[in-house]
Amino acid sequence: MYETLEILRDGPIATIWMNRPDVHNAFNEALIAELTAACRQLDADDSVRVVVLAGRGKSFSAGADLNWMRRAADASVEANLADARKLAGMLRALAELTKPTIARVQGAALGGGMGLASACDICVASTAASFATSEVKFGIIPSAISPYVLRAIGARQAGRYFQTAERISAAEAKALGLAHEVVAPEELDAKVAGIVAALMQGGPKSQAAAKDLIRAVADQPVSDAVVEDTARRIAELRATPEAKEGLAAFLDKRQAAWVPNE
Repeated sequence: MYETLEILRDGPIATIWMNRPDVHNAFNEALIAELTAACRQLDADDSVRVVVLAGRGKSFSAGADLNWMRRAADASVEANLADARKLAGMLRALAELTKPTIARVQGAALGGGMGLASACDICVASTAASFATSEVKFGIIPSAISPYVLRAIGARQAGRYFQTAERISAAEAKALGLAHEVVAPEELDAKVAGIVAALMQGGPKSQAAAKDLIRAVADQPVSDAVVEDTARRIAELRATPEAKEGLAAFLDKRQAAWVPNE
């Protein structure tokens, strides 16, 4: 049972709903702890294939709760460091889930909310969505979210938005590489469902390996070590039961065992 989240299951699909609509799903200590726990719980559940992150109400997430920030302003450096580590741990737990993750962004995703959207593998946004790294307006920096936002939009674009805190429209987010898809609000769930259906065609262990491959290869020069690592990864996977089943299913012109029956 969660105080700030609602987790809904539809077979192998788990949707984590941030459920603080009255404060635009802003982070506080409880949401940070619960989202961390939910990510770890779902990652350990072999029956879960895809995780969707969504927000109840008008906004996806407005980032840090202002009351939480006010308490932090009066706290010691040590207390602030402990809080910052918990926030960073939550984002990492989401980003390093071995299952595919989709951010369903229907409205504002500001500060830490933009960090959540960036930490997910795939971001689907409504035309009503907007994004911002708004931290400098409060005299702070988008520190914990920076690895994921930089991965999504690159250092050059971050150099602008980390300093200006400008609002980024859904269309601009797609152009920047943050949002993969932008659709009308009434089409948001259908688009998410279509991507989920595509993900369900892939082998779960190969998808986890693909995520790990990206982390290993991204921003690395093509060195002997990288070439050897990529060769070793595919060689090891080819011998797995999942790979053998995938090849057999293709040759037999049938669905692989991991694809759900419709």
